[in-house]
Amino acid sequence: MKRNRLGRTGIVVTDICMGTMTFGLQADEKTSFAIMDRAIEAGIDFFDTAEMYPVPPSAEKFGITEEIVGRWLKGRPRGQIILATKVTGPGHGWFRPPIRGGFTALDRRQIFQACEDSLRRLQTDYIDLYQTHWPDHGMEQEETLGALTTLIEQGKIRTWGSSNETCWGVMKNLWEAEKHGLARMASVQNNFSLINRRCESELAQVCRKEGVSLLPYSPLGGGVLTGKYNGGALPSGARFTDYIQNGGPRQKRMASRFVNERTLETTARLQVIAQDLGVSVTALALAWSRQHDFVASTIVGATTIEQFEESLQAADLILDAGTLARIDEIDAAIPCPMTEDGLRRL
Repeated sequence: MKRNRLGRTGIVVTDICMGTMTFGLQADEKTSFAIMDRAIEAGIDFFDTAEMYPVPPSAEKFGITEEIVGRWLKGRPRGQIILATKVTGPGHGWFRPPIRGGFTALDRRQIFQACEDSLRRLQTDYIDLYQTHWPDHGMEQEETLGALTTLIEQGKIRTWGSSNETCWGVMKNLWEAEKHGLARMASVQNNFSLINRRCESELAQVCRKEGVSLLPYSPLGGGVLTGKYNGGALPSGARFTDYIQNGGPRQKRMASRFVNERTLETTARLQVIAQDLGVSVTALALAWSRQHDFVASTIVGATTIEQFEESLQAADLILDAGTLARIDEIDAAIPCPMTEDGLRRL
């Protein structure tokens, strides 16, 4: 398993990260433990969670994923695990977060409270990477960065990053950190996949020039790139099946961003390339993500061991120049098949 430095920190992570957002909902605790055990066996030591998980978030379920990870982590050599979690920012009109009364913000009090709650649920005395989960551009960034810097000084977190951040937001945070002598961000965790390649333009340049690592989530396009939605299929138990059939307006809108004619056609064309290589589109998509020089680790999720085993096929897969060119031809023919990633609303 290849390892990469996280930003400009001393933290080195495996280039595949175990995502946990389904643990406690789509995957029960026994299955979640088995998946995490298999990740360790495969050489993965980087795990990502959030106070708001599992997804979709609810007042009844939030925090359960961290508790599951904490019970699994207990008794293991803590120094051998790189643990990332997140503090919830504002909902930006998408939804009202079911945490702290729904009035989530990245102010000093809420960041301190959220960190203490996560440490308790995770049964650990420190978090390696603490991430802001959606930015709070209406806040004075000096307050947010000041709180995160204090947590680093207290030894409760080692470094910090952001999730769902814009290019402007990354540069603003870096500028504020330099101006006020505060801790600089190490990473940005954004949606990045073969159906959403927006990060390759401006954000990629920021990451390269400023020493900030990208941690792509949804590298399989929310499962679309596995092919399970091809031909209009709505497989039982799949997240977007539930969103389409039972979700509210927000869930239905999100599902339509991922599952549409353009994303399904892109997937069908990618399947041809994968078949020529003798691999799955899952392996193709993850290998493609891992080969970007601004990516430190690609986050993969799973609800079953079988799903996770398919993702592990990408661990040693290297795509040659000819294959990458064929992938780029599909992108040129069907640019930005995922209609938006939500960041333009910030």
